[in-house]
Amino acid sequence: MRILLVASAFNSLTQRVHTELRARGHQVGVELALGDEPLRAGVARFQPELILAPMLTKAIPEDIWTEHTVLILHPGPKGDRGPSSLDWAISEGARTWGVTVLQAVAEMDAGPIWASVPFPVTAVGKSSLYRNEVADAALAAVLLAVERFESGEFTPEPLDYARPDVRGRLRPYHAQPYRSIDWTADNTATVLRKLRAADSQPGVLDELFGHEFFLHGGHNEDQLRGVPGTVLATRDGAICRATVDGAVWLPQLRARRTPGGPPTFKQPATDVLGELLPAVPEVPVSPAVAATRDTWSEIRYRERDSVGYLEFAFAGGAMSTDQCRRLLYAYEQARTRPINVLVLGPERDFFSNGIHLNVIEAAADPGAESWRNINAMDDLVEAILTTTDKVVIAALPGNAAAGGIMLALAADEVWCRESAVVNPHYQLMGLYGSEYWTYTLPRRVGAATAERLTQQTLPVGARAAHALGLVDQVIPGSPAAFWAWVRTEATALADSPELADRVVEKKRRLAADEAVKPLSAYRAEELARMSENFAPGSPYHELRQNFVYKVCATATPAHLLG
Repeated sequence: MRILLVASAFNSLTQRVHTELRARGHQVGVELALGDEPLRAGVARFQPELILAPMLTKAIPEDIWTEHTVLILHPGPKGDRGPSSLDWAISEGARTWGVTVLQAVAEMDAGPIWASVPFPVTAVGKSSLYRNEVADAALAAVLLAVERFESGEFTPEPLDYARPDVRGRLRPYHAQPYRSIDWTADNTATVLRKLRAADSQPGVLDELFGHEFFLHGGHNEDQLRGVPGTVLATRDGAICRATVDGAVWLPQLRARRTPGGPPTFKQPATDVLGELLPAVPEVPVSPAVAATRDTWSEIRYRERDSVGYLEFAFAGGAMSTDQCRRLLYAYEQARTRPINVLVLGPERDFFSNGIHLNVIEAAADPGAESWRNINAMDDLVEAILTTTDKVVIAALPGNAAAGGIMLALAADEVWCRESAVVNPHYQLMGLYGSEYWTYTLPRRVGAATAERLTQQTLPVGARAAHALGLVDQVIPGSPAAFWAWVRTEATALADSPELADRVVEKKRRLAADEAVKPLSAYRAEELARMSENFAPGSPYHELRQNFVYKVCATATPAHLLG
């Protein structure tokens, strides 16, 4: 069918629906919801048989939903209505929730139901829940609804609150008064629920040192204690704040925008506070110790049998200069361990999206910080590429893009959860790209396919990536099921009699490749192009600012139109 996706943004869920529908043979276009008239023009141009809205914050005009079947994806169970469904689910401690596909009508979220799929509410932030459990259930519901529509034989179910399976209700917007933290009364569990329900937007509005900030992220601390509400310590850019019965880590803050002032954006908490932050101790924790504690750390390391697991989880998948250097140090330590296989990747969510555009934007000299960041990424990739005494696996439970997917390709094998989407291109940010992509990508998929992937600027689903040779294994299921499989396969690989031969062949191949063209030459050529991208006046700077400040597009990009 001809299916038009209408979305407020081409976000991770919209990308996943896009790739899955295309994989099933549908002709799929995307129209961003940028106003009624542009939307009408987009619908007239595409002439869809079905319109799907995977992520929509604005109402679709009546003349569109009366002339076309328009199916809206709502992140709530049957009967749930309102703009803050997940926020309420998390803040009220729901154990299970749901995703419902309903037909657009005049009353918001009240149309006939085409499909509804439940999911468990894991104790994580809203954004991580959205990209994992919600996205898995959403895709199942969308595919079921599309199948039912295509059959022409399904009659959608009217919303009827008298039915026993309709358990939702109309809820108001989850405004800041609902989110407010009382540091003198709220226990740690309550504080974490409020923080998780506001992640990553809009954050929890709070006061620190006489100034208002939005708090983003929230993680338990198992040892530090102090006067409720006070900042006890820092760690790698985060601050630790005492509660009445414990403490929580706050990794990111966003200053409240002043009336008429410039927009603000998330940054590491200590960067935002700057001189406001009093002299509190920096309390480091090693990756190995972090793996044994219930505390916040972006990097953890653990061993099982003859396998090392270097876990990293960076907010939004972005990796600043400092984060790259910390991960490189942890990697260097891990590869000295007496292990046969080293697995890299987060427990859930993003693998990596490359350089940290927010930190770069906040720098005194964004061009210079971009240069430092890309070189730090290159150093990390080079270390992985030149590890010749063990097999390195990149495990992707979630999405990867730009330099993040090239980071994964530095490993010997890439194992990917079926729900992941990869974006192996840099052009939408005006960049040529580095991370040794001109070496790793063509050797995996061939020169012609490498050029197409980097020029086409469309997302690639996990199954399609496997067919191209971009990834080696694709595993269905939840993040927990994915990691259970990874541990089993990594142990089998570490104990296999063929491992020694693989390591010898790996060393031989790198030497042969270096003889033809040294890795340093790939890096120098890429960085020469990147230095032009980072120069004053290049399109990258405006594109970066638009991304960081969330400037709305003025038209749907041509590559999405289908």
